[in-house]
Amino acid sequence: MDAALTSHPITVAESELADLRDRLRRTRWPDRETVDDWSQGIPLAYVQDVCRYWADEYDWRRVEAELNGFEQLRYTDPSGLGIQVLHAPSPEPAALPLVLTHGWPGSVVEFLDVIESLRDPASHGGDPADAFHVVCPTLPGYGFSDKPTEAGWGTERIADCWAGLMPALGYPQYGAQGGDWGAAVTASLGVRDPAHCVGIHLNMVTVGPPHGATDHTESEQAALASLGLRREVGGQLHPLDERLPAVLGGPLVAEVAGVLLIAVGEPQGDDVVLDRRQLAAGQKGRGRDHARVRRRPHVHAGDPHDHHQRQRHDGDGHHDFQQ
Repeated sequence: MDAALTSHPITVAESELADLRDRLRRTRWPDRETVDDWSQGIPLAYVQDVCRYWADEYDWRRVEAELNGFEQLRYTDPSGLGIQVLHAPSPEPAALPLVLTHGWPGSVVEFLDVIESLRDPASHGGDPADAFHVVCPTLPGYGFSDKPTEAGWGTERIADCWAGLMPALGYPQYGAQGGDWGAAVTASLGVRDPAHCVGIHLNMVTVGPPHGATDHTESEQAALASLGLRREVGGQLHPLDERLPAVLGGPLVAEVAGVLLIAVGEPQGDDVVLDRRQLAAGQKGRGRDHARVRRRPHVHAGDPHDHHQRQRHDGDGHHDFQQ
C-alpha cells in the first residue's frame, strides 16, 4: 500500500451518539409558523418529527457496519490533510477505476445502493465488461475527512487531491463522476488531469449565458427570470454561507437541530412532501441514512441517485459514460 494510504475503519464512540441524541431531545424549539404550508419555510412539526426519528429510531450502527463492509482508507494529501476513502475494488481485473464525488449537503452514503452493481455487474444481471473499481472519497470538512485549517480548498484543489489519490491506489487511469459540488470537482478533474482522467459523467451541469450577452430567446429570458426569482426568494443564505461561513457554522454546531432548517429550508416542488424515513433533509433514495452523526454535526441530504453508468469504449480507446 502507498505510504499516503492507511487502513481507517469508521468508528463513532457511543458517548458521541449519546450526546447527539441528548442534544436533539433538548432542542429549544421556536414558536410555530403562522401559516399551514411551507411559505414561511420548513414547518416546525416537520422538524420535530425528523429530530424525534433521528434521536429515537435511527440506527447509526447499522450504517456504520455497512460502510465498514467496504475497505475504508485514510489518504494523506501532500499538505497533510486526511481524506476518508471508501474503496471497493472489482473482481474483474479489466475494470476501469471510477472516482465518485458527493455534493453538499451529502456523503458517500449516497452511493451505497449502487456500489455493488458498479463493481460487480455480473452478479446483478449485467455485463462484466461494465465493471468499475469504485473509489468514494469524502470531501474535505465532511464526514470523517479532516477539516482544512487554511483557506484555498476549492474545487480545483480538491480535484488535484483526487488526482493524487488515484495513483496512490494503483490506478494510473480512471473515470470520474459527480453531482452538485461533486460535479464541479469532477469537471475540474477532467480539465486538470486529462492525461489520466479518461472520461467524466456529471449529474448536475450548470451553464450560463456568455458575459454581457443580451440577445436571449424568449425561453432563455424566462429561464433567467426564474433563476433570479429563485435567488431572491430562496437563496439568501447562500451568499452568507459562502462569504461568512462562521456566521452559520458556529450556531449550527451549538444547536444541531438547526441544520434541518438550512438543509430543507424551502419547498423544492413535489420533493417537499417527505416521509421522515427519507431523512434527515434527504430528498430521495437513501435520505434516511443521511441523518448521521459527525464530529462536526451536519445532516446529509441525498440527491436522486444515478444508477450504473455504463462504460463505452470508442475506436481510439477513450472511455466515456452513458446512462
